[in-house]
Amino acid sequence: METKRTNKDVLVKGMKTMGITAVLMFLGPTLVYVGLSNPDKPLYIPILIAAAIICILAIYFAFKGLKTIMDSMFKK
Repeated sequence: METKRTNKDVLVKGMKTMGITAVLMFLGPTLVYVGLSNPDKPLYIPILIAAAIICILAIYFAFKGLKTIMDSMFKK
């Protein structure tokens, strides 16, 4: 009978992805706040576009990281 163990290499990869997610989850809303608090500045639209892209990337990396962590625990 085979015992199921966590694949530590895949788990570390998932944790690194979640670290990237944490950074993006703080950076995105911060840029949204900065962009919306200065509507008269010339970089208003580019900052909001960058913030939206960063927020979307945070969601993508969160799902990717959670899937990787689940794969490390439950996949053969």
